[in-house]
Amino acid sequence: MSDLQVQIEELWTRRADLSVDDAGANAAIHAAIDLLDTGQSRVAEPDGSGGVVVYEWLKLAILLLFRQSQMTTIEMGPFEFTDKIPLKAGWAERRVRVVPGAQARWGSYQGPGVVMMPSYTNIGAYVGDNTMIDTWATVGSCAQIGRNVHLSGGVGIGGVLEPPNAVPVVIGDDCLIGSRCIVAEGARVGDGAVLGAGAVLTGSIPVIDARTGEEISRGAVPDWCVAVQATRPKVFEGGEYGLPCVLVLKRLDPGERHDKSALNDVLRRHGVTT
Repeated sequence: MSDLQVQIEELWTRRADLSVDDAGANAAIHAAIDLLDTGQSRVAEPDGSGGVVVYEWLKLAILLLFRQSQMTTIEMGPFEFTDKIPLKAGWAERRVRVVPGAQARWGSYQGPGVVMMPSYTNIGAYVGDNTMIDTWATVGSCAQIGRNVHLSGGVGIGGVLEPPNAVPVVIGDDCLIGSRCIVAEGARVGDGAVLGAGAVLTGSIPVIDARTGEEISRGAVPDWCVAVQATRPKVFEGGEYGLPCVLVLKRLDPGERHDKSALNDVLRRHGVTT
């Protein structure tokens, strides 16, 4: 793999001189994308100490793939697409359930037990075992989704390809991301967290502890908590306005499962609808 990394990095330095029919270059690029497609490698992953490590060379491989690939007509059953990147197939042997209308690009990974309702997953994304991508949810390029996660209906997980060293969205294991949430710009949701319906979390959104009023972070929801969309006042020259934030309502015990009735009770007590 280290040799492949060297090849990709070298190809990137001379990308302007590559021809689309360079067999050697294309073979190296496709080998790197296959690593992503099969889950042998990931664009990024938690580093175990609260941060995220990005494997920049794999992002370069994706960018090179777009550069080298040509537009073509893709036919799958009754459907026709015109694109540079093929869609994935062979779901049964991957042990992934795919409902009609769901699509995932080659170069994304879905672990065993994943359920894809009508949804879209882009290249470079990683979706862990037993996760559900619900109806009309989107998983953007290079987004990293953990195991046993539920991305509820209409959730938008933002993608990132450039700059190559940019940190993608990372959702931890055992999370519930509520309907119509948006998580983008390298934001992170910790293990076991619940993000209430309609929340917007980006890398610059303040995350505030409801018990203390203190700002916990920017763009990072901590492990094992329930968090919802909120606003906080800020005074400008033109007046006082409510700016968006994410409010941590409750801390969960590590490993505590948040079933639907318990979640609804927590949210209703704080006047939040699901």
